[in-house]
Amino acid sequence: MKIHEYQGKAVLASFGVPVPRGKVAYTPAEAVEIGKALGFPVVVKAQIHAGGRGKGGGVKVARSAEDCEALAKDMLGMTLVTHQTGPEGRVVRRLLIEQGMDLQGAREMYLAIVVDRACGKPVFMASSQGGMDIEEVAAKNPKAILRETIEPAVGFQVFQARKLAFGLGLGAALLPKAVAFMQALCRAFEGTDASLLEINPFLETRAGDLIALDAKLNFDDNALYRHSDLKEFRDFEEEDPLEVEASKFSLNYIKLEGGNVGCMVNGAGLAMATMDIIKIAGGSPANFLDVGGGASAEQIKNAFRILLADKEVKAVLINIFGGILRCDILAEGVIAAVRDLGVKVPVVVRMKGNNEEKGKEMLRTSGLNFVASDDMKEAAKKVVAAAGRIQ
Repeated sequence: MKIHEYQGKAVLASFGVPVPRGKVAYTPAEAVEIGKALGFPVVVKAQIHAGGRGKGGGVKVARSAEDCEALAKDMLGMTLVTHQTGPEGRVVRRLLIEQGMDLQGAREMYLAIVVDRACGKPVFMASSQGGMDIEEVAAKNPKAILRETIEPAVGFQVFQARKLAFGLGLGAALLPKAVAFMQALCRAFEGTDASLLEINPFLETRAGDLIALDAKLNFDDNALYRHSDLKEFRDFEEEDPLEVEASKFSLNYIKLEGGNVGCMVNGAGLAMATMDIIKIAGGSPANFLDVGGGASAEQIKNAFRILLADKEVKAVLINIFGGILRCDILAEGVIAAVRDLGVKVPVVVRMKGNNEEKGKEMLRTSGLNFVASDDMKEAAKKVVAAAGRIQ
């Protein structure tokens, strides 16, 4: 789950991380009121779930109430396009109004904690080159990125924080502040079950203060049951409507760009393999959809409805291995969905496993035009060919 910058800073502040004073605004009048309370100049920052907002015109300085009102009017409702949004961009519906910082003589650095999939542990990253795309820094100068692996059994150690601080060129006088700052970040990362925590830029002011000038946090969806407070931060308007709808029925659905073959599969591994084999057959998957091992007929029906709500889908491949999810339960849900929705696109079904013959018999006697296949490769060829015939 992604959250906005202002929400991320509120989370960090609760763990003792220094952040600028600021507040969210939904209207130009609110923006002006907050600006007056903070004292001008203030920074007006568009809040969307994407980086690169400054380059796209979503971060500007207001030096007066008039400036603040004009900028808020321009930004609210605008479609902000960045390198992370794609050409379609995102609509700005809220703004962070934040105290202006004197950057004269300040240093911009980079800090982040991510999960390193290679070693299965969190890694603390730091770079003296803050305020830039870290991907660009990594590509051009990989040695500029310092790394410290966090051992889960012992946690982030003081010597590791000191090592990173020295690597960033922070002086001895700043070491206690730097260590405390980094340890607070680790507490926030672990305490919220985050999958990403990024501070870019991490600011050293001329006065010798350390501040998280920007903040990005992502959380592990599977751990949200432990964090009811974090659930309240979810912004459904920033998510794909079909993905939001799928989450209501505990379906793992991700829409893909440019595909025309809808996929319904049980099990993430089989879903990935199904998408691959569609590509090998010359087609392009329109989505990732894992209905899970214990899906009911009602869940299958809803999954099919969500799948077909994507207007790009020209044919559907249902690829099920009957284990916990029995093939007859799948067939029941699919038949009900096709009858209720009046499906106009071809549906290819490949099922193997528990109650396979019963499921196939239900499809055969349904009176509906399903295309059956026993072989995964053959099923992929059939669905790709069928999608190609539908304009």
